[in-house]
Amino acid sequence: MKRHKFLLTLTFIAIVAFGGCNRNAEKPEASESKKETLQTGDLVFVGVPLDFDATDTTDMSSAIVSATGDSTGINYIHVAIAEVQGDSVWIIDATLAHGVDRHPLDTFLCDFTLNDGSLPQFDVMRLSDNSNASKYVENAKQFVGRDYDLYFLPDNDEQYCSELVRNSYIDGEEHIFSEAPMNFKSDDGTFPPYWVWLFEQIGQPIPQGLPGTNPNAMSKEKCLEKVNVILTDYSKKK
Repeated sequence: MKRHKFLLTLTFIAIVAFGGCNRNAEKPEASESKKETLQTGDLVFVGVPLDFDATDTTDMSSAIVSATGDSTGINYIHVAIAEVQGDSVWIIDATLAHGVDRHPLDTFLCDFTLNDGSLPQFDVMRLSDNSNASKYVENAKQFVGRDYDLYFLPDNDEQYCSELVRNSYIDGEEHIFSEAPMNFKSDDGTFPPYWVWLFEQIGQPIPQGLPGTNPNAMSKEKCLEKVNVILTDYSKKK
């Protein structure tokens, strides 16, 4: 019961950090290059807007940017898996709000709508060899129903967003995506207040240096290439 109440608190924080379903922003325009078609197995990276306040480290999104962000480019705070079935798009991901879940694209867009009603940047990336994409998606479905990994540990049953991707995209017995020592510290060497609060609440030490993944690092893997897909084109509410 204590964990359930704590998860409800975290979910409320996540909802406050984002805005809900009242999207009023214009749909982003496609770039000059030819638009491509979303495919099963594509990864959707959620990038925070350019004016995102990474100094506000009292929520998870800001704390992620503070610890793993890149000041020279877009900062990704989340990664999800796309599944295309006919004219429908499903998203499989791990979030505070849903745990590991498979839901329609519009639920995903609603979850990540910002407080001002606009959407963050969605970048779609694809494996250079996408021949086993359906198998990776089926792997991901095996995790649906598990809790979000608040502990950010590599050896439990729970999953956080990039951990879910890594554990689903397996070729034979080898992971396609790599791990590296995790960093939860800001540039000044201190832990953002959110991480301190979170791990105090769950009674665990901050897993600084343990092997893990994050969306920013994953987006830079050589096996991925960015594709010109406009995610909102697939929304049923566009």
